Amino acid sequence: MKIYTKTGDDGSTGLIGGSRVRKCDPRIELYGTVDELNASLGLAAAAAAAAELLPLLRAVQNDLFVVGSHLATPDHEPPSKTQWLPPLDEQLISKLELQIDSAESRLAPLRNFILPGGAELSARLHVARTVCRRAERLAVDFSLNRPVSPIIVTYLNRLSDWLFVHARLANHLAQVQDVPWISR
Repeated sequence: MKIYTKTGDDGSTGLIGGSRVRKCDPRIELYGTVDELNASLGLAAAAAAAAELLPLLRAVQNDLFVVGSHLATPDHEPPSKTQWLPPLDEQLISKLELQIDSAESRLAPLRNFILPGGAELSARLHVARTVCRRAERLAVDFSLNRPVSPIIVTYLNRLSDWLFVHARLANHLAQVQDVPWISR
């Protein structure tokens, strides 16, 4: 199978089920940002190759692929064309919350604002967090005109919290202090 199809040369792209939209469609911007988030997590995972956070990052990447697949599916597609999609359910969110709680139990309480940074893995997770927040904003905006599963919006919101806490945990594991924000 060739990687290039030439079908997008006219500025369109295919959605799951076969329909086509312009590459500037808000749906493409949304799931493209989820893909960017997934790629930024891949970059973070490269810095976590021997760390305990690697399996958690890979699990989130897999979940994001499912989220992106749902976003790439038009609302009118019959179930016969989407039956292969893994379901979106509350377990995605519950899993993140359990992992947030577990990570926070290992950290000193946060007493001031922190700046993104510290260890390399922490900095990469903070970058992923900002991409996640953008994806969340796009999902909320997209949902004003088209249906979006509320699980997706909640998942992205919780994932940004997960990324923040795990960026702090990455610093903790590397024995690097969080970078405090110093007010003028």
